[in-house]
Amino acid sequence: MSDTMTQGVPPALPLAVNLQYTKDLSFEVPHGPEIFTALTAAPQISVNIDVQANRLQNDQPHFEVALTIKAEADEAPATEGGPAGRKVFIAELTYAAVVTLNNPPAELVEPLLLVEVPRLIFPFARNILGDVTRDGGFPPVVLQPIDFVALWQARRAEASQTVGHA
Repeated sequence: MSDTMTQGVPPALPLAVNLQYTKDLSFEVPHGPEIFTALTAAPQISVNIDVQANRLQNDQPHFEVALTIKAEADEAPATEGGPAGRKVFIAELTYAAVVTLNNPPAELVEPLLLVEVPRLIFPFARNILGDVTRDGGFPPVVLQPIDFVALWQARRAEASQTVGHA
């Protein structure tokens, strides 16, 4: 009877999220308050995302995974194709999770830490970034979903090219 009950249930991830926290948060308006009166068009926003994972103790299966998001807004260029204007705001967030891996196969450790954990904590980081930019006096920055698999694959390709050129 138990075999038929478990057939439709996917296997549990060999991962436990122990806690999540804001590791670092910064919001700057370098040209405030005059930027609020001078801003005539929507600023141009650029976003950079990075993921880092570190083992907390060498002999333990506990890791810290840190998702870093940096959003910068610049005034739109005065002329099309011209240089960007002044910096409107800079928002930097490092949102982290402490996780425990429960004996996963070796080939799954890296994707679990650099894809699955960021995917799980991203909605919380996105919410914090939106709240901070809104509370800073600007429309909230609402990040679109991130393809963490593509980000991880690009990082691996970049690392293999660096090793190949060394």
